[in-house]
Amino acid sequence: MMRAPGRLSFVPYMGLFALLIPGLSLASESGQWIDLTAHSVGYAALIIFVLAYLLVMAEEFLHLRKSKPVIIAAGIIWALIAYVYSQNGLTQEAETAVRHNLLEYSELMLFLLVAMTYINAMQERQVFDALRSWLIRKGFGLRALFWMTGGLAFCISPVADNLTTALLMCAVVMAVGGDNTRFVTLACINIVVAANAGGAFSPFGDITTLMVWQKGIIDFFGFFDLFIPALVNFLVPAIFMHHAVPDTKPETASAKQTRRVSFSYHGAADLESKTAAAVDIHMRRGAKRIILLFLLTIATAVAFHNFLHLPPVIGMLTGLGYLQFFGFYLRMSHHGWQQRNVERANLIGDITPFDVFNKVARAEWDTLLFFYGVVLCVGGLGFIGYLGMASEVMYEQWGPIPANVAIGLLSAVVDNIPVMFAVLTMNPDMDQTQWLLVTLTAGVGGSLLSIGSAAGVALMGQARGVYTFFAHLRWTPEIALGYFASIVVHLWLNG
Repeated sequence: MMRAPGRLSFVPYMGLFALLIPGLSLASESGQWIDLTAHSVGYAALIIFVLAYLLVMAEEFLHLRKSKPVIIAAGIIWALIAYVYSQNGLTQEAETAVRHNLLEYSELMLFLLVAMTYINAMQERQVFDALRSWLIRKGFGLRALFWMTGGLAFCISPVADNLTTALLMCAVVMAVGGDNTRFVTLACINIVVAANAGGAFSPFGDITTLMVWQKGIIDFFGFFDLFIPALVNFLVPAIFMHHAVPDTKPETASAKQTRRVSFSYHGAADLESKTAAAVDIHMRRGAKRIILLFLLTIATAVAFHNFLHLPPVIGMLTGLGYLQFFGFYLRMSHHGWQQRNVERANLIGDITPFDVFNKVARAEWDTLLFFYGVVLCVGGLGFIGYLGMASEVMYEQWGPIPANVAIGLLSAVVDNIPVMFAVLTMNPDMDQTQWLLVTLTAGVGGSLLSIGSAAGVALMGQARGVYTFFAHLRWTPEIALGYFASIVVHLWLNG
């Protein structure tokens, strides 16, 4: 049956990420749209998406990259949609819709690619290793280290992604925690909660916050209204866990001379193993300037978006140019600097010239391609009409607060990227308080279970056998208390 797409409200394109159902808005220009929600193709698309996502959730056990099933699912879903439309004489609607989905994805992909390149460059310049080395050499007590690693995870994740942050802090915990499994377990749980909470109040802290900012729903500085609720989300379970952390000093450095710790950015960088015995690691040449260039790149993206009304991705790509020119300077001056500083170059391992394109190549392509599959799959389900039905039930029948709280609980099981993309595609009629609420819940809801966020999954691999699903589950009630406390605080402060 043909009818106009009146089930979803249309909002004009704003900023980078106008994530309504582009196909529906475009189909409305011709006055034709096919409701496939009760069609066999619609049911098939749902089944295909669910099966693909089950494979994504089983990545840890199957060792199958999460991008593979969703990419195939996206292709099949849109092929089914295009077949039905072509059979009804509508040969352009599906093509136009999928092109719009692809355009939205490509803009966000380029944005994330620049951010990943900077993070990889800072890793190669040993910025994170130097921080880890400093923490290890200071010889803090276990309780002090519990709070320092959690606090640093909360502070670093708004700029670096929560996965990199969690892996860095976990490396510190494992280096000094030794065989104290209770401390390592509690510290890992604390790091996961802190990293997810820290990413919730920054446009750069998580892909979900980035999507909300680039759609133009919340301006750059509006996210910082979530700082106190996010802090509450981190502090409440941490206070409960504090008393369970052993009040002792870690092993001495001499006792751990042979213990080795490795740190990797989920395939983006494969840094060599280093002893945990008070190794004094220094940042390589240009590290501090790269940090400043990254901050300048963020400022450029914000200025382009807020003052010039250009997509933030243009500012980020301009910032990539900053890094390319500085990389050119490092490469051209490397030989002369190395000859003048042979001893220092050998000490810090600054032997090979800096190459910015190596950093681009080492971006986490599995994550970027996974996001492509998610965007196309969810966009296809939205074009079919399912997201309109979900929006009507959740946001009109339940109301925005219960719906947004449920979104957070769902993100503990399902990756928050497709969850938030679906909400943006529904585009429910909410004020800024409610948009901030769903941003908060989608960001911190993944802390409820160890499988609810990339940080938790990664730490289960890094601290294998110590930080486990059931070890995390034991503290889920305290984490849930922090989750609901952060919601109450947000509604009280920002409602």
